[in-house]
Parts: sequence; structure tokens; C-alpha cells
Amino acid sequence: MANAIFIASIFNKLSKPMKRNFMLLFTLCFLLALAIPAHSQEQPTKKLTLDLVLKGGTLYPKSARGIRPMNDGELFFQSKKDSINAFSYKTGDFVRNIVTASELIPKGDSTAIEMRTFDFSADESKILFTTQTESIFRHSSKSAFYIFDLKTRQLTSLSENGKQQLADFSPDASKVAFVRDNNIFVKDILTGFEQQITTDGKAGFIINGTTDWVYEEEFAITKGFCWSPDGKKIAFMRFDESRVKEWSIENYGELYPEISKFKYPKAGEANSIVTVHVFDIETGNTKAINTGSETDQYIPRILWTNDGNTLAFLRLNRLQNHLEILLANAESGISKTIYSEENKFYIEDKSFDNLTFLKDGVHFVFTNEINGFNHIYFYNLAGEKVKQITAGSWEVTDLLGIDQENRKIYYRSTEVSPLDRNVFVVDFSGKNKTCLTPEAGTNRADFSSNYKYFVKTWSDANTPPVYTINEVKTGKQIRVLQDNKNLCQTRKDYNFQAKEFFTVKTLDGTLLNAWKIMPPNFDSLKKYPVLFDVYGGPGSQTVLNTYGSGDLWDRYLSQEGIIIVSVDNRGTGARGEVFKKQTYLQLGKYETEDYIETVKYLETLPYVDQANIGIFGWSYGGYMSALCMTKGADYFDAGIAVAPVTNWRYYDNIYTERFMRTPQENASGYDENSPLSHADKLNGKLLIVHGMADDNVHAQNTYDFVTALVAANKDFEMMVYPNSNHGIYTGTNTTFHLYSRMTDFLFENLLDKN
Repeated sequence: MANAIFIASIFNKLSKPMKRNFMLLFTLCFLLALAIPAHSQEQPTKKLTLDLVLKGGTLYPKSARGIRPMNDGELFFQSKKDSINAFSYKTGDFVRNIVTASELIPKGDSTAIEMRTFDFSADESKILFTTQTESIFRHSSKSAFYIFDLKTRQLTSLSENGKQQLADFSPDASKVAFVRDNNIFVKDILTGFEQQITTDGKAGFIINGTTDWVYEEEFAITKGFCWSPDGKKIAFMRFDESRVKEWSIENYGELYPEISKFKYPKAGEANSIVTVHVFDIETGNTKAINTGSETDQYIPRILWTNDGNTLAFLRLNRLQNHLEILLANAESGISKTIYSEENKFYIEDKSFDNLTFLKDGVHFVFTNEINGFNHIYFYNLAGEKVKQITAGSWEVTDLLGIDQENRKIYYRSTEVSPLDRNVFVVDFSGKNKTCLTPEAGTNRADFSSNYKYFVKTWSDANTPPVYTINEVKTGKQIRVLQDNKNLCQTRKDYNFQAKEFFTVKTLDGTLLNAWKIMPPNFDSLKKYPVLFDVYGGPGSQTVLNTYGSGDLWDRYLSQEGIIIVSVDNRGTGARGEVFKKQTYLQLGKYETEDYIETVKYLETLPYVDQANIGIFGWSYGGYMSALCMTKGADYFDAGIAVAPVTNWRYYDNIYTERFMRTPQENASGYDENSPLSHADKLNGKLLIVHGMADDNVHAQNTYDFVTALVAANKDFEMMVYPNSNHGIYTGTNTTFHLYSRMTDFLFENLLDKN
């Protein structure tokens, strides 16, 4: 009011011409004020802190976890902290209790076993519970398993002879097979007899029924055995890793460090020799399957057909550009090839789990990239292509299920956009197709056993996940399980800015997808530093229209005045084989060029501070950060490389050789894009971080990078975390300390806050 009176008093003192000019100026200012975007005037009601981002749960979405379909197709079971219960898909009503914690107290104990991880037998008569779990590597673990019989309501320990791995019911639920100490055992539930079916297992030499480190990491498989459909046989993989070289890790905390060793085959080095065998439960005999005369190869999957005497397995050559599907007679061991695929680059391993043999005993379903995009195909058992089910310049990313009774296939794809994921159903003819989730964003579907209902999960880049139950026939929503409305409001309270998508054109005309997060209260007249948050590995994707609860640190940094950018370089996924496989034999080359092109584009924007361009990445992203700070030193001013690969010669052979072949074949490809070869170019501020117990990307990568930087007389900063693996979270306060350290580095070198 006082301001209005003051303006009025000035207005009354002006001459008429001056009054006209004043009114014109006042009107212009008023209209300009209206034109300023509302979000630029708003002040956040709350501010993010590192404690809130890393330790608090307020900003993390809730899920509808623990939902699994039951056999009848009308019910699902859901686990709670103290019970497992059955509910109706259609009504959501509670139907019955399956088991409560009070029933899961072992004899002689007073505390119930954990209910977090469990599996039902095929007939839903028994449950296997996993407790006291100890991690081995990233995906493998050993546990104390318990069996709960839903008819007798009795709880029994699977074995008293040591922890077990990969326990699995036989099809009729009368037995459980498991691995212990590199050997396979079978427990007869009725008699309690525990039979050892392999005896040559030995740490560091022979593995039966599970996989070695590199198969676990790169083929995403730890379970190396499977029951035949009739429960009469067990097929298993045997790894002879005698000739594989060891890697050692020192664990600190005691007077003398404890040294752990494991077999890790680096690029160009010897692999395990993998063979396949079948054990006959009734006779006790084991038969070797003919996997071919070549031993320097991979067997990434074994699985039974619907015939209890016919085993299928995948065979992949060392260069990973020739894949075969073979069928073997379980009694004779004789095998024959029914499918063969060659690729001038490499075979995409994501298809391995999409092999499905149909109950008709005549056909199988498989996905491949033979036409440049990943699609679904029908083949017969003679290996002849019967029909291509999906087609187009887009990718099938997930085969979700096959309803054989109604002859329909459910899948997820990039058909609408490479940034989105939508769920479709198509019939066996490939002609009648329906989109079940037309909403833009990322959709997922988990189907009931009869494919009548599905649990839908949807989110987009700026909306937390929404979980609903829908009808398959119409796609109609039946009810909401979780909508995260409270989190939506919380995001507004903290003035979260929308993640915005944009594109960058490379020199050769390729359009790269990217996103950015702008600082709250953005002022176009100011200059802002930029931080690239990247990964960039083959087939990966960070630019996706999905909710990322993991981007809270990015949002904290943007709140403090940093523009956050991510870009999917050439070599990333969801855009077909040509785009993805351009980086073949020269990892790092095109990725670095694409980040530089993005920097050049950003520097044309008037609000970007050209003198403060940063980059952050972890693992492959750490490699990209290290390479951009050296080979791309003219464009990046500060970088953080966490657990970086600095020389692909140091990484495992399955991953590295898939994209680079061996160092013996492609020495220049390995060396020309190694940060070690460009250490002398560093001129910005660099922070290197590594876990000293990283079994994946060995700390050797960082130590040799340090040696190269020192030799070039370059300054840098370094932080190592003893006893921490690739995730750098081992020990008290480690994660918070890591992010605090990285935050301080960015504030000092991009924002000049310290």
C-alpha cells in the first residue's frame, strides 16, 4: 500500500506529456511482469539437504511390492512383515492367510525366520524360505533354507550340514536340489535323505551347479542346474576353472589384512571350460552331453524342452558373434544344432532368456536382431523360421509372457518412442496387436497365471510410480494399489523442476537424446555451470521417460545452482543395431565425441557458464568421465570418475571381448581410447574414487591411472574406500561420506563455493 501511495504522489506531480509516458512505461512493466514464468518468481518452501537425499525416506517412492500370481489365475499372494496372504485380483478382497510369522519359528528358537525371500513349489503345497543370507558376489549368495509344508503346517530345515545355494523344488515338490561347496545335493523331503550327486567340486578348480564369476556378472546367471519337467533328471553345468588366473583382494581391519582370491578372466585370458551333464535320479548315473569339440566357448543357458528327455542349451563362440541352439538326448548325450545365428558385430545377450519351447512340441519362440531391431520370431524344432511376429524400426525390450492356450504373446517395446516403454499383446499370427498401456512414460505389466489380469506399474520422468490392477482384455483399471500422491506433493514442496528432454545433433547428423534439470528459480540472465551425469555403456540408456528416485543427488546439485545434463551417446540402446553397435572395436571414441558435441551445443546457450563444464560417472560412466577429462580435456573443466575402467585390458573377457575382441586382435582399439594413453592431456580438476575391494572393476584401473598422471606431472584428487566393492557402501557412513566428498569437490570447482 505504501508503494502504491508513493507512486501516485509522483504521478500527480508530472506534466500531461510526462504522465502519458509514465503510464506507457508503467503498463509495459506490468505486462512484462505478467510474462515472467510463474516458476521463476516462486521460492521453494523447503530446501534439500544431503542428509535428506541420502538418509531420509521422505523423497523415495513407495511400491506395491511382494505381489506374485497364484496358480488359479484369480488370486495373488502378497508378503507382509508378519504374514503371506492371498487376495483377489478382481475385488482386492483378502481371501485367506497362507502363513504367519508365528508358524515360522524353528525348533529350539524363539524368533521367527525372515519372510523376505521365498519361493512356492509348483503345486503351491510348500514354501522355501531363505534366511541368514551371505553375499558371495553381486548376484550370488548362500543361505540357510527352510521348508514350510502348507498341509502339515510344519517347518523344517533344508540341511544341517552347512548353508546352501540356489535351492529349488522338484516339479512334484517331493525333493529339493541345491548347491553347497561347489557340489550338487538332492534332499528327499519325505525321507529326509540328503544325496550328494557330484563329488569333485573344489574351490578354485571345479564348480558344479552354479557359475563362475564372469558368467554371473556378464551372462546374469548363477543357477547352473535345472529339473527335468517330469522330475526324473537334473541337468547341470560344470565349470573347470583350473586354468583361469586368480585376482586377490585385501580386506583391512585386523593386524594383518585378510586376502581373498577368486578366478577372474581378463580380456584375452583363459576361461573356464564349461561342460553339461545330466544326472538320473532313479539310476544315480550321470551322462555327459556333447557340447562340441571346441572348449574355448560359452554355454550361457541350459533349459529343458517340454519333453523330459530332451535338453536344450545355447552355445556361443568366444567372439560372441555366432550363437547356436542345440537339442540333446538326455540318455545318449547326443546333440544337434537346430538354430544358428551369425552377426558381423556381436550377438545381443538380452535374448538368451527369451527362448521358450511351446507345449505343442513343435515350435519355439525366440528374439533376435537379424533385421536390425530386436523382434519376436516363431521357429520349428527343425530350426526353420515359421513367422516373424513383430516387425518395425523399433525394439522389443522384454518378452513378458506367452499365453499358449489363447495363442497370444505379451511384450514391452519402444514402438511408441525409444524414450518410452509400452506393453503390447499380439496373437500368434502377428496380425492382431493391442497396446495395453498407451500412456506416455515407462509401463510394466506382471500378469496373472491365466493372463486375465495384470499389475501395471507406470511412471514418467516427473511422476513417481503408480501401481494398479488392470484387466487384460480391455486394459481397464480395476483399482489403484499405490499412487504415491504424498510424494507428488512433497516434490512440489521442494520445488522440483521438471526433467526436460532435448536432442543434440552430431557432426554426422545423428540426433542424440538428452535430458536436463534446471535450477529452481532459473534466471536466464545468469550464467550456470553444467554437470554431465553419464553412463554410456553399450546397450544402456539413461535418457528414458521414467521416474528415477536415484536422481535426488542431481536435484540437490541443481538446487544449488548447477544445470544437470545426461545424454545417450552412440552405442546406447533402444534405437536399433546400427546405433548401438557403432562403437564396436573402439569403445570410448564415439562416446567422447558425442559428449563434446553436447558441450558445444550447450555453450551456444546464453545462460551456460562455458568455463565451468563438469562430468560425473560411475563404472562405465567413470571410464567416460576419465576419458573426457583427458582426451576431451579442452571441453571439460572438472570431473569425477568413480570406479572407472581405465584400460579395457584390465576388465573381464566376456564383456570386453563382446565389444572389442581380444587385445591380441585389436591392440590399437584398446590403447587409443584408454585414459592411460591420454593422461598427459589433463588440465582440469579431477577426482578419482574407487573401492579397494572392488571385485568387478579392479582398483588396479585407478592405481595405474594414478601412475600415468604422476608420470605426466598432473595434479588430481583421489579417494579410496577400504573393504568396499563396486557399489562403495561397505562400512559405517561410507555412502554419505562419498557423496559429501563429491559434493564438496563440485562446489569448489564448479560453483566456487569454498
